[in-house]
Amino acid sequence: MSTTITEALTGKVPFDVPYTLLSGRHWTTAQAHKPPSNKFVQPPPTAKHVNPAWGRFSGNEWVTVMGCSAIVLFCPLLALLACVCLKHFDGGLLPTLWAFMTTHPVEFIVRYAPRPTAGASAAYAGWLLFQAALYAWLPSPIGYGQRTPAGHLLPYRVNGIHAWVVTHVVSVVAVYTGMLDPAVIAKNWEGLLVVANVYGYLLAVVAYLKAHLFPTHEADRKFSGSMVYDFYMGIELNPRFGEWWDFKLFHNGRPGIVAWTLINLSFAAWQFQLHGYISNSMIIVNILHAFYVVDFFINEDWYLRTIDICHDHYGFYLAWGSMVWLPGTYTLQAQYLARYPVDLSTPVAAAILLIGISGYVVFRSVNYQKDIVRRTNGECNIWGKKAEVIRTTYKTEDGKMHESLLLCSGWWGIVRHANYLGDLVLSYSGCAVCGVHNILPWWYAVFMTALLLQRCVRDHSRCLGKYGEDWERYCGRVKWKLIPGVY
Repeated sequence: MSTTITEALTGKVPFDVPYTLLSGRHWTTAQAHKPPSNKFVQPPPTAKHVNPAWGRFSGNEWVTVMGCSAIVLFCPLLALLACVCLKHFDGGLLPTLWAFMTTHPVEFIVRYAPRPTAGASAAYAGWLLFQAALYAWLPSPIGYGQRTPAGHLLPYRVNGIHAWVVTHVVSVVAVYTGMLDPAVIAKNWEGLLVVANVYGYLLAVVAYLKAHLFPTHEADRKFSGSMVYDFYMGIELNPRFGEWWDFKLFHNGRPGIVAWTLINLSFAAWQFQLHGYISNSMIIVNILHAFYVVDFFINEDWYLRTIDICHDHYGFYLAWGSMVWLPGTYTLQAQYLARYPVDLSTPVAAAILLIGISGYVVFRSVNYQKDIVRRTNGECNIWGKKAEVIRTTYKTEDGKMHESLLLCSGWWGIVRHANYLGDLVLSYSGCAVCGVHNILPWWYAVFMTALLLQRCVRDHSRCLGKYGEDWERYCGRVKWKLIPGVY
């Protein structure tokens, strides 16, 4: 059972929703299996799970481990290399890579590498503390995620939209009163990205150590037998300090995503300072990205029941990714356009904006259909007809059976991931305004395509492990994963 923002605000919260995070029985079980605090304990490779596919991958094959190692080592370099590309090579990715491969590493670092600064580091620390204070102290309805493999149903503070509004109001007032340069983020971007990388690594290390030494819910941990893989994909599903401070929700949703729109606006201001005007392409990027960000926070309760929260464990993948990869690469279009403006004709600009908004409408309506079916237990209409659902059950590791619904009508009766399709349309529209002269600003669309295609595969594996024959029945009714007639 889940609780929506509307239910929380109106007080219509079911009385049987558990308040405590760990029942007495679970606590007793966890204490009985608690590892000694002075050493790391890896469960034996033969450890059983009720649903092995439920949660992250369990890949400890050498190819998987090598891939994780490469991402941990080289993705931070790629994020920094984008700065080098924009600043020194006119946004050209190939010239940047050529210089990187043909220049001595020390010389390349000395000549091109972004530098940390004391001012940027202090500002970043202040930003984290400010967002943490908003997360902890702003008024907050309570939302609930899906039940975990061990049977826990966790409460979350869902005040993200309040935090986003307060942050942007404070920023606008600071700019209006002359206390803050509107382009301050853009002008200090290199130093901010360096310190974000450092924090992202530290966060991943803290998550790894915490999972071993003082896990929040031991029964929801998952080990692969590989330290590298566990560091990358995470061990704990929902690491917390106390009952409410949720590592994953805060870091996934607050510092990086709240900053997303501020970063875009700052680069728009910098474009004005550099060139004397703001291009229509920059305006479209800000509008489309704002749709996505504001939607995320308005529907933060819905986010509690997505892959990130319900299935992905918390390691480098989410920790560094949310703190560096998201704000550093998702804003590449604004970063590019600030230095190299693209002026679109009015018909082209209008067409791209309309297509992008259409993608958002699909994205939102798809998620709304799934949410309303779950809230009403299937007693609702989809596209003017009664919702068609497959009622299924799944078993948690505490031995309890739980009910769930698989929606088979509306968007979910056409393809299994129409929400991903809408997301991709929105992503490609934001990149299209940058033109085709350079590939770098298209990186967001390329990455989102790879990410969402992979998620289609991961979703299938997890749902098959969780729902079994009922999922196969759903796939028999809805054959296409993403694009009808294609994939």
